[in-house]
Amino acid sequence: MNAILSSMTTRYPELIGCLPDIELGFELLNHSFHQGNKLLLCGNGGSAADCEHVVGELMKGFISKRPLSASVSDRFEREFPGEGLDLAVRLQGALPAISLVSHSALISAYANDVDPEMIFAQQVYGYGRSGDVLIAFSTSGNSTNILRALQVAKVQGLKTIGFTGDSGGKLKSLCDVTICVPWEKTLDIQERHLPIYHALCLMLEEAFFPK
Repeated sequence: MNAILSSMTTRYPELIGCLPDIELGFELLNHSFHQGNKLLLCGNGGSAADCEHVVGELMKGFISKRPLSASVSDRFEREFPGEGLDLAVRLQGALPAISLVSHSALISAYANDVDPEMIFAQQVYGYGRSGDVLIAFSTSGNSTNILRALQVAKVQGLKTIGFTGDSGGKLKSLCDVTICVPWEKTLDIQERHLPIYHALCLMLEEAFFPK
């Protein structure tokens, strides 16, 4: 077993049953990022905060500083002699991830002018391209705005990973990979989602930015 996942299940033994789906989720994300694609994320309430959290771990160094390569640093210096290296040393390697919960003007306008259950679906339609990945958080598995986003993702050719609770809800039938933590209460489910996406982010950092 991957050392990161082994550490996770040592601390959270109830997640052992989720390991096959977590590993499938990693493989899907790893392949997508290697193909130059991006990650989109959506969720409501506390799960919206989880979306922001994941983006924060992927778009900058998590436990690694992710320095730019010498060849990339040289490109900056050639373009901006005397300043380029300083620019490069203050940048970090990133895996492109967008939290769809962050765009308050668009979300409020779409909810008011069109349909509130389509606030994430519209963004998936606008941002999503075949080969991208959508991570959808729904503790019940039945949040309508999340289900609509997954439906659009399927039509657009995105791969999908669902984070949910024990039953999986309607979300389970719409996702390529569904990680169902064995809990029923929202707070218990969200508490177990965090170590899973932390593990995925650590594994991706290890794969793309080896020390």
